[in-house]
Amino acid sequence: MTEAAAVLAVLAERGQTLAVAESLTGGLVAAELTSVPGASKVFRGSVTAYATTLKRDVLGVDGALLAECGAVDPRVASQMAAGVRDLMGADWGLATTGVAGPEPQDGRPVGTVYVSVAGPAGAGKVTALRLNGDRGEIRRESVRSVLELLVEELRENARAQDTEQNGGN
Repeated sequence: MTEAAAVLAVLAERGQTLAVAESLTGGLVAAELTSVPGASKVFRGSVTAYATTLKRDVLGVDGALLAECGAVDPRVASQMAAGVRDLMGADWGLATTGVAGPEPQDGRPVGTVYVSVAGPAGAGKVTALRLNGDRGEIRRESVRSVLELLVEELRENARAQDTEQNGGN
């Protein structure tokens, strides 16, 4: 079972939904998810916000943050994930932002990537990646990494719910 299939199966079992905001991956995360039969039960949609203005105007990323730090920043990734979750009315939001190359961007070297997940409780998590390879390899590894981050968060979320239901023990 692929990571995309595993994510969708867990979310379907929980009755939860997912939305994705992508920059450097340009729709690859959405393509990976929608390649799984039955994805429509869980996957609400995606925004490919390649332009910085779309991150601000569509996803609600803070304009001052973008002006100060550029689009390749962990806080931008976090706000993108929360923004797409809210925009699409999903339980979970994922985001990718970074530099796939061939040139550095916003003072960040090629291979600098941030992936983020925002969950139903509003809390989010960001992972910083330093990837090697060509543009295609960096983009593919970003897809794998953001799906892996969601798998980890779903496991963490399940453990937290189990603890709550068992009186905190």
